[in-house]
Amino acid sequence: MRAARDGGLDLIALADHDTTAGIAPARAAAEGLTVISAIEVSTTFEDVDLHILGYFVDPEAPALLRHARSATELRETRIRGMLELLERRGVHVPIEAVREAAGGAALARPHLARAMVDADAVRSINDAFDAFIGDGGPAFLPTRLPPPADAIRMIHEAGGLAVWAHPPANLVESQTGDFARLGLDGIECRRPRMTRGEINRALRIAREHHLLPTGGSDWHGPWSGELGAFYLEPDDVREFLERGGF
Repeated sequence: MRAARDGGLDLIALADHDTTAGIAPARAAAEGLTVISAIEVSTTFEDVDLHILGYFVDPEAPALLRHARSATELRETRIRGMLELLERRGVHVPIEAVREAAGGAALARPHLARAMVDADAVRSINDAFDAFIGDGGPAFLPTRLPPPADAIRMIHEAGGLAVWAHPPANLVESQTGDFARLGLDGIECRRPRMTRGEINRALRIAREHHLLPTGGSDWHGPWSGELGAFYLEPDDVREFLERGGF
């Protein structure tokens, strides 16, 4: 929240992976910021990790709390498996170091990457992903999580809008229509480092399928850059905010 204020933002969505546990403390620390309750639900589609954002959700919705418990267990199993693969390659990182990096959150690859940096196994978080734990890397394991249809249904049960986060370029054309028929409400059309051509393509796809265009920084911490360096103008998300009651 301090970083968001320092970056000049006045409205943000907190969308942690597979949990809404951070919403209450974020709002308590907001001090003038408006915080949209959100979640980023991890799903598996044809062996590919896809993320479905849930905006304006009830953080205490039973469906989301059940998902958080299940995802926490699956994530720990996955991280333990990746640690075993790293061990075989001479990289020793204890699970306790990953838990410390996570700070109480569900274990995820960025926490493993930070623990690898702290253990002097790699020079940077980017190096950890590039050399070992990025998609398809020698220590990568996929997450076997529910399909996007389940995530969309769960988000709607929690009163939210379901938005496809950073859709892969090779899937967005072929799958957006199918996901829209499943109830998808929007797709991310503006993110850091997108070109004008990529933004226009995403906006076209959103229009074709009558989906809300959204955007976000996908900020995971200071290594992602300065929070507020990327931002949206009100007109970029006006219909989205109206649907959320703003």
